[in-house]
Amino acid sequence: MRYDLVIFDNDGVLVDSEPISNRLLAGYLTELGHPTSYDDSLRDYMGAAMHRVHDLVEERTGRRLPDDFDDVFHARVFAAFERELKPVAGAGEVLEKLAADGVPYCVASSGSHERIRVGHRTTGLDRWFDEGRIFSSQDVGRGKPAPDLFLHAAERMGVAAERCVVVEDSPLGVQAALAAGMDVYGFAAMTAVEKLAGTKGVFRDMGELLDLLR
Repeated sequence: MRYDLVIFDNDGVLVDSEPISNRLLAGYLTELGHPTSYDDSLRDYMGAAMHRVHDLVEERTGRRLPDDFDDVFHARVFAAFERELKPVAGAGEVLEKLAADGVPYCVASSGSHERIRVGHRTTGLDRWFDEGRIFSSQDVGRGKPAPDLFLHAAERMGVAAERCVVVEDSPLGVQAALAAGMDVYGFAAMTAVEKLAGTKGVFRDMGELLDLLR
């Protein structure tokens, strides 16, 4: 392995949550009088922390979202996760191989700690992640595309940034990894290849990842 730490994004990389959460986000914003399509949500918010939703809506409309927006949205998302969420195909096998080979890995997600835990518990991926391997935008002042989250994860895992590799599926996440001085591979299952510019490589099947990292 060419790297000392593999940092995974969560939504869309480990758990197949992006279609669920962006469908619900678009619907809720539209319900509140901010017409948003599913494709709009993917374009503007995929890979972002919740503060980006608040910031963009207020910037575009001059209106703030309700104080309970996050709580209502997350309640809807978690209920849908319980019904629909699946792991990304091949993610469990990748984690199993990294663990067997003694390769350090962690997750660094724009989602909250609760969202990460719910997703992992629902999909069975929780067996691969103790608390010391989970990092959220809640842990830092700025979410992606700022580098803060990835730098925080590397520091807590005791690995220099230049020895880390990030696995991302969103343009915002790729920007954050590059800003952190880390190599990044783009998972293009839902994202157009041209939107993952700057990566060391792009792949569409999780089974390809380990060969790319060697």
